[in-house]
Amino acid sequence: MFLSPYFTKQDQSVFISAQQASDFAKKVAEDFNPIHDVGAKRFCVPGDLLFALVLTEYGLSQNMQFKFAGMVGDNIELHLDKNVTDQFSICDTKGKEYLHIERQGEVCKCDVQTAAFIKSYVAFSGLNFIHVLMPMMKQHQVMINPERPLVIYESMSFHLDHFNFSTISLHLAEQSLAINGKRGDVTLTFELHSEGKVIGSGVKTLVLSGLREYDDEKAQQMCERYESRKKS
Repeated sequence: MFLSPYFTKQDQSVFISAQQASDFAKKVAEDFNPIHDVGAKRFCVPGDLLFALVLTEYGLSQNMQFKFAGMVGDNIELHLDKNVTDQFSICDTKGKEYLHIERQGEVCKCDVQTAAFIKSYVAFSGLNFIHVLMPMMKQHQVMINPERPLVIYESMSFHLDHFNFSTISLHLAEQSLAINGKRGDVTLTFELHSEGKVIGSGVKTLVLSGLREYDDEKAQQMCERYESRKKS
């Protein structure tokens, strides 16, 4: 499975090092959020890596809902139960919960289809900051702190009509930003396409923190830093 370089499994325990998390963020998801850098003060494992780990371990269900409850740090020992119900959580060995999962419908455990879904989903995530979030902030005349840009992955859900696909792609359908003081709640609705047909849909939510008045020059500098990190 293509995901194996990005975590270490021992029996039912999983460890994700800062280096593995950073490599996944940059090489797979093309996510250059500084909180995924090795040595970052507020380092955390990308939510998309935890999402991908769940699909790899438990399969791809027709309907799935994910809600993040905490940020996973460097080499936290996560426990993956062998037998789970349609509602379960990913926890560490002390019982702290990081991700809640609900699932319904048929389950696909085909590596090809699961990998195709994961790769398409994380590629969609990698485009969010520059191509979706920044234009949305400009439209609403607010922005995150350019010195400490923080975008938190809150939840996602999806529905698949069937598993008759070998390739799949995500397409943004709708987007919205609800502002409450210094907090911004982003909702992204997407469609799942295969061979030119819509075979499912989903919703992703993110939180923008530390909002302040939009400054076009600082916003541009933030984009340039992001693109520079991507190129380097």
